Amino acid sequence: MKTIAFDTSNQPLSVALFEDDQLIDQRETNVQRNHSTQLLPFIDELVRQANWTPQDLDNVIVSQGPGSYTGLRIAVTTAKTLAFTLGLTLTGISSLALLASNVTDESAVIVPVMDARNQNIYAAQYQWQAGHLVAVQADAHMNLETLQASLADQKQAIIFVGEWQRFETQLKTAFPDAEFASDNLPHAANSLQLSKDSQELTNMADIHQFVPNYHRLSQAEADWAKAHPEDHGGHTYVEKV
Repeated sequence: MKTIAFDTSNQPLSVALFEDDQLIDQRETNVQRNHSTQLLPFIDELVRQANWTPQDLDNVIVSQGPGSYTGLRIAVTTAKTLAFTLGLTLTGISSLALLASNVTDESAVIVPVMDARNQNIYAAQYQWQAGHLVAVQADAHMNLETLQASLADQKQAIIFVGEWQRFETQLKTAFPDAEFASDNLPHAANSLQLSKDSQELTNMADIHQFVPNYHRLSQAEADWAKAHPEDHGGHTYVEKV
């Protein structure tokens, strides 16, 4: 089984190749450039250096969200295109879980954090249980006060990972005993294990229904809801990628 995995949910870009359960190679960058011009060259470079062809691939794993709208759409569109044209299995994983997987402490509650702008964050709570990374509080879009309230009665050690530096003062004041991860970048090399526990396994018939998990309304949807307060249908008005 030959697998390619990638994450473009925020500024960092990470791409990895696996054969069965073995990591073959990985490419990463954390510079503020356009993922639309980087992702495919990274994929091509890794596949060529492994002496594979695209037709050798069996599976594609992609960080499905949350994160940057543009980054997620680039990754999901690329993954869907590869899956559809090459007949690959498509697996989506949480980009917050990918950050949480950097922390291996099985006794702690791991809190991955992403800056969602406008004083909001994407966050969740994860724990290692019998070798599996389990969400004990699901990925969500929230403000910092909501996150702090959800952790206020936590008795276990807390480890923050991800973009916690942007909220360092508030978090360290609220949780003086918490730990803060030193490795805060997503690594596609951790994707394979996460994919085995993912519920987002997509076969060929369902590829076109595979969409990013934004965990909040897009600006277009928010504008629509504001302009149409009478519409409570819960519809999405954003075109699927």
